[in-house]
Amino acid sequence: MPWYNGEYPPSCKNQPLPLREKAVEIANALLQQGVEEGIAIATGLKRAREHFEKEDQPEGDPEG
Repeated sequence: MPWYNGEYPPSCKNQPLPLREKAVEIANALLQQGVEEGIAIATGLKRAREHFEKEDQPEGDPEG
């Protein structure tokens, strides 16, 4: 079930809005590729967190 217009999976509802929106964007893309719903949600959340962690890394940081 794709999510949109403020409809979020329960595991995303307590996340900050930017992370939630990115996670849903990723999960929806995975659903279109045929990935199971539970895996799409979990993967979307993980990748969204990674996305925002990378954004928070200062330039030139060897770990970023």
